[in-house]
Amino acid sequence: MGKTAQHSPSSSPDQGQLVLYGTVTITGAAVMILELLGTRIIGPFYGVSLYVWSSLIAVTLIALALGYFLGGLIADRFPSVRLTHVIFTSALTTVIIPFLSGPVLRATDSFGLRAGAFASALLLFTLPLTALAMVGPYVIKRATRDLSGVGTASGTVYAISTVGSVVGTLLLGFFLLPMFGTRAIIVSLSLLLGLLAILVAWHEARSASLAHSVRPTVILCIAAGILASLGLAASRETAKGFTVLSEAESLYGWVRVVDDEQRGYRLMLSDASVISAVDLKQDRSVLGYQQVLGLLPLIRPEASQALLIGLGGGHVARNLKSKGITTDTIEIDPVVADAAQRFFHFEPTGLFLVGDARYEIRRLTHRYDFIIHDCFTGGSEPTHLLSREMLSELHGLLNEGGVLALNYVGFTSGEGSEAVAAVHRTLNSLFPHVRVFITEKGEFTDFIFLTSEQSIDLNQASEDRRIGWLLNHEHRMNSGEGFLITDDYNPMESRQVRKSETYRKLFLERIDFELLLR
Repeated sequence: MGKTAQHSPSSSPDQGQLVLYGTVTITGAAVMILELLGTRIIGPFYGVSLYVWSSLIAVTLIALALGYFLGGLIADRFPSVRLTHVIFTSALTTVIIPFLSGPVLRATDSFGLRAGAFASALLLFTLPLTALAMVGPYVIKRATRDLSGVGTASGTVYAISTVGSVVGTLLLGFFLLPMFGTRAIIVSLSLLLGLLAILVAWHEARSASLAHSVRPTVILCIAAGILASLGLAASRETAKGFTVLSEAESLYGWVRVVDDEQRGYRLMLSDASVISAVDLKQDRSVLGYQQVLGLLPLIRPEASQALLIGLGGGHVARNLKSKGITTDTIEIDPVVADAAQRFFHFEPTGLFLVGDARYEIRRLTHRYDFIIHDCFTGGSEPTHLLSREMLSELHGLLNEGGVLALNYVGFTSGEGSEAVAAVHRTLNSLFPHVRVFITEKGEFTDFIFLTSEQSIDLNQASEDRRIGWLLNHEHRMNSGEGFLITDDYNPMESRQVRKSETYRKLFLERIDFELLLR
């Protein structure tokens, strides 16, 4: 008669089951927390784009595959390496992420958007994610009583780990991230893993009657805790020539208000984007495209109602107010909205909605003489706000003769110009009259599209020099070029790579690198 192969557990079958399953729950949650936090660490530098998300997902999967393999191999062949050691390794490699992020981002800057984002994710997150993935095979080995129960034990462990991942994802997105900063969450996570390592060490020592083996783990975890505390308390280098007035992390980025002491400007930064810039002496915006938008009342002097999508510092709304125009505003980021009111003297003159424009426009009941589409962050526009479906909804909110003004940063020629052509073609599919203006007569510039059901006439005989300047910066485009942007077909993300890289280069030439770090 054959005999069923047995593992020789040193404790009773039920002993420590709660510890083991609790371990995979916590480590499963930690995997997803680290993956999601990766966007908050890499995103300010490379933009929270498809490439950053793809890089983090790819690195996570690589680390999980590597961890599952190594965990199973080491658990079987190297019994001296215990589960405690694996968990402690995950705690240690997690706590050093804040220390490594700056040097890693500096080192990968020259790689470009795609390679740089992937290399950063690989260098920062492979080790902790691999260590966390190794936990699963260890727990399966401990939880398996005999070979006939391997399937049940494996399924249970991975199911519990997945539940932990779900809980970690929801906990981070719904509660932790809005309440605490990225660095605080990473440090707290490493401390939690350190405590878990001590608990598991105690359980292992109790099972094997090796009480003295807990002491080294405790000492190592205390050392990691001290390191974590130093990481949390460590102050970032001061950006030379800049005074930071405010900084806060939102669900959409790291928002800072800083004074550029050399130029006399006040800036609002969202990650690696300048979304507002004011000359403090003259109290006016220095962003060229906003000066173009300020000419809208000259096109429709009878206008009284406007909608602004993308608040920034609120200067466009302030300019419209000075012309007697009431402006409803939609801004996705509550931190930006707060900073505009506190530091840029923005006061709403109409509805003030905080949320994604694709959703919030459904709440609007007014019709508008002007709709201003000004959404820009991370070196690119949010592509879902450029689709024909979105622009069609805005078209339906215009009064007869109303004007939709859309700001888009892009290239006049070469790689990336097809994205500008796509925006132009999409607008042309909805509006019979489209005129295009640029702020700079160079390859990389702001494009301001003015669209309407009625002809957009500018008085060429006007004595207002601004009209002459605007006419001199009109840009002719072929309506047949480019592709139609739809919700179903929207490759704009891939068409904005060069723009993101160019914008980041210009940003770093004018803004201190330290302002991109958390």
